[in-house]
Amino acid sequence: MKHKVYPQLHLDNQLCFSVYSLSRLITQAYQPLLKHLELTYPQYLVMLVLWQAQEEERLPVSVKYLCEQLLLDTGTVTPLLKRMETSGLLIRSRSHEDERVVLVALTERGLLLREQAASVPLDILCATGVEAVEALSLRERLQGLISRWRGRSSC
Repeated sequence: MKHKVYPQLHLDNQLCFSVYSLSRLITQAYQPLLKHLELTYPQYLVMLVLWQAQEEERLPVSVKYLCEQLLLDTGTVTPLLKRMETSGLLIRSRSHEDERVVLVALTERGLLLREQAASVPLDILCATGVEAVEALSLRERLQGLISRWRGRSSC
């Protein structure tokens, strides 16, 4: 008796597993580079948002804004920010206009860390062995997929 085959349920046919595996590999590649900066990968992502906001003269930013940028909820971001504040990278404060709004700004130490982190993206690109043009194309395709996913309705 021949068993029915379900190729749609094979692990190597899953987009989610490929994305998950790649994400883990990339995160692992970041670990030694970020260890030197005394940052975890999620903390690095927070710093990227804050450094860009600094460049665009938009600091302080709200926790809500950080959550939106990182696609994370406040339950995940708040403890992360607390640890980063304890390590002297940022300051959290309440908005004067609305006490419910928590604002986040960089400290001098957090701002200075940007100089040390400036080489991380290139170091990661070198570690992957991927050409810059290929990485840019892949990033654009992934961003398009993320946008479509976020804007979609059910099938």
